[in-house]
Amino acid sequence: MTLHLTTSYLADTRDLLRYYKKLADRAIAQIPDEALFRPLDAESNSIAIIVKHMTGNMRSRWTDFLTTDGEKPTRNRDSEFVDPAPTRAALLADWEDAWALVFAALEPLTDADLARTVTIRGEAHSVLQAINRQLAHYPYHIGQIVLLAKHFASDQWQSLTVPRNQSAEFTRKVQAGQLSQR
Repeated sequence: MTLHLTTSYLADTRDLLRYYKKLADRAIAQIPDEALFRPLDAESNSIAIIVKHMTGNMRSRWTDFLTTDGEKPTRNRDSEFVDPAPTRAALLADWEDAWALVFAALEPLTDADLARTVTIRGEAHSVLQAINRQLAHYPYHIGQIVLLAKHFASDQWQSLTVPRNQSAEFTRKVQAGQLSQR
C-alpha cells in the first residue's frame, strides 16, 4: 500500500484493511497446503480455522451492514472453529468472497454515515465504532495467520515488511521512492 496523507477516516480504513488482507494473502501463499490445516497444538487454531472464523464474522457483520444486526441469526460462531473448507482453493474462495462483502459495505459510506447507529448482538454502535471494532479484530487474527505461516515456512520465509537487519537499507529505499512503507 502506498503511503499517502489522508484526512478521510473511511479512505484510510479501506486502505488499512487492504494492507492487512495483503499481508495475510502473502503469508498464506508462502506455505504448503497441509500447513494451512495444521495447528501448533490441541488448543491452537490452524490458519484454515482462523480464516473460517474471519469469513464467518465478515459475512455476519458486513451483510446489510447499515440495516440489520451485525450478528446474524444464521451465524453459528462456534461452528467456525471446526471443519474448515477442505482445500486451499475452497478456503481462499471463501476468503475472497468475505473480503468483497467488507469492501462493498465500506465503499458507499460517507462521513455523514459515521454517526449513524448500527447494532451488533443487539447493542447499539455508531458506524464509526462498528468499523473500529472490525479494524481491531481483523489485524489481530491476521497477526496470528502471519505468525503461523512464518513458523511453517521456517527458513523459506520471505519477509512481509522490513526484513530483519535491513532497517537502514529499507528506510533509504523508501526515502528514495524505490519502496512504499506499507
